[in-house]
Amino acid sequence: MTTTQERSKSSSKKLGMNKVDKMTHDMSKSEFHQFFIDELKDIYWAEKHLVKALPKMKKASTSSILATAFDKHSQETMDHISRLEQVFDLLGEKASGKKCDAMEGLVSEAESILSDTDSGTMVRDAGLILAAQKVEHYEIATYGTLKAFAANMGHTEVVKLLNETLENEKATNITLTKIAEGYINQEASKE
Repeated sequence: MTTTQERSKSSSKKLGMNKVDKMTHDMSKSEFHQFFIDELKDIYWAEKHLVKALPKMKKASTSSILATAFDKHSQETMDHISRLEQVFDLLGEKASGKKCDAMEGLVSEAESILSDTDSGTMVRDAGLILAAQKVEHYEIATYGTLKAFAANMGHTEVVKLLNETLENEKATNITLTKIAEGYINQEASKE
């Protein structure tokens, strides 16, 4: 004789569900889950806004190394957008953005740096790195928190996708630091 719990486990296995998936389903109606979705929409908008700004930062760069880094991160940002679309799909949500005031402000600040510095100078590059690292730190904080939220709700596959982007953002921040400390800051201090 089978118990209700055994029948439930059996039907869950047939449907491809495990405890985590069931918990995820139950969590999908919670206020916390809705907050999580709202914050995913926020970072989705932020990434789409950033991908438009990065080519301008590349074009404004004096150093070819910095320009290459911005070009590389522009491609990576497209990957971040694609991963977020996968996250929305896994969660049964439509990929849509919600205006991110923080990213709008960070991009606006980068534009101010361009207008406040002279073209062709290392001071401009140092300023661009400053602006870019502010963006990276915002993204690191956001993806780290969203990853923790997803883990708490049992969204295993979502955690993996968010972690991939988080690690990429950390690597980009390290690259920018190396470029700045490698020679840009030193050259800027001589101008």
